[in-house]
Amino acid sequence: MLTTNESVENYLETILILSKKLPVVRSVDISNELGYKKSSVSVAMKNLRENQYIVVSDSGFITLTDAGRDIAEMIYERHALLSSLLTELGVDEKIASEDACKIEHVISKESFEAIKKHVMKRKQTDSLL
Repeated sequence: MLTTNESVENYLETILILSKKLPVVRSVDISNELGYKKSSVSVAMKNLRENQYIVVSDSGFITLTDAGRDIAEMIYERHALLSSLLTELGVDEKIASEDACKIEHVISKESFEAIKKHVMKRKQTDSLL
């Protein structure tokens, strides 16, 4: 797998999220979602396409490749779990989401898996009570 950076991961996660909400994803949708200029998104889509993270149809519809989807789902899972955990700890939802967005890119796989295991174990224990 090619190395990624926070920008690549954010674009892939955004494409994944939009693909769950919209029938098709286009550059303009990504631009609107992230608040970026269309020209910036166009450059990013070119890079994602060249690195084989996305496929762009002749109509401009963007689809994640298997490699792109794997990264997007990993980042999305991290964001959802970390955001939820921070909210449970009493952090405001907006701040929890913003912080999760920062943490999701830098946390090691080992640390994330340990947090995930702890949260799942706690939920199982809570459901038994």
